[in-house]
Formats: sequence, C-alpha cells, structure tokens
Amino acid sequence: MGERDGNGAAVIGELLTDREETLAVAESLTGGLLGSRVTDVPGASAYFDRGYVTYAYDAKRELLGVSRESLDADGAVSAAVAEEMAAGARDRAGTTWAVSTTGIAGPDGGTAMKPVGLVYVGVAHAAPWGTEASFVRNERFRFDGDRAAVRRKTVDAALDVLDRAIGEVDDGV
Repeated sequence: MGERDGNGAAVIGELLTDREETLAVAESLTGGLLGSRVTDVPGASAYFDRGYVTYAYDAKRELLGVSRESLDADGAVSAAVAEEMAAGARDRAGTTWAVSTTGIAGPDGGTAMKPVGLVYVGVAHAAPWGTEASFVRNERFRFDGDRAAVRRKTVDAALDVLDRAIGEVDDGV
C-alpha cells in the first residue's frame, strides 16, 4: 500500500475520515513534527485527536504509561518502548489508531549498539471489542543524515507504517 500519492498524511486522513476512525501520535525524537505533518492536512480535526511529545523518561511513564521496566531494561530507543508509547497513546486518547516515534537523531547520543539514526516506530490499533483483532507492533529503521534529516525520515516512515497497517486492516490481514 504505502504512500500512494507521495503525501502520506493526506492519504491517512482520507482513510481515517472514510472509516470514521481516529488517530493519536506519541513522539520522542520527532518532537512534534509528526503531529504537525498530520495537522498540515486540511480537515485533520475530523480524525486527529491529540499528540503527546514525550522526550524524557518521566514523560513517557507519566503520560503514556511506558513501564519503568522497559525503560530500564531496553532504554527509550527500543522496540518495547515504541510499542508501549503507541499503545499508551491509543488507550489514553481512546482513539482507533496511534503511532509512535523513538530514536536517536544525533549528532550525539549514539553508541555501537544504538547508533545515531536508529529509530523505532510503533503502531497500535483498537479493533471493536470482542473481536480480539487489536494489535500493537513496531518497525526498526536506520537512517543516515544529519539531525534534521533523521527526524524528517522518521516522520515519513511513521506515516508509511501507519498507512500500511490501516491497509492491512482494510484487507482483513
């Protein structure tokens, strides 16, 4: 599926509007860029509920319910934290969908195990009660470039991950 017309936010907006579904975002390294891209689309108020910018560990715990155990064991830049951020945003906002971003934008902060450009995107879906079709998952990325490029590529990736997930639900996957 992917960003069919090159504007993932507009595609997602059309899908969510047609389906009467809603979206929340939870951001760390993107610091509000993802929510900004979503709300750049006219009519976003029909489906966009809220955004959480949770840069610090305490913000992730307090606002999204990310567990201390995940933060201690895996750090903020991890698959587990990306999933907990997405699930927390979905559940706290009461939306159908949530997408999260966490990673290392640089230029500092990277290590051999977690280099600059490492990013995790989480996506959470709330299916109708009783269907057992709700899910949370993540995708891992490694982006090159300076801080601005890593952040921009992360927003593009988050929109693509969300677009594909919505398409899978459409396709009955």
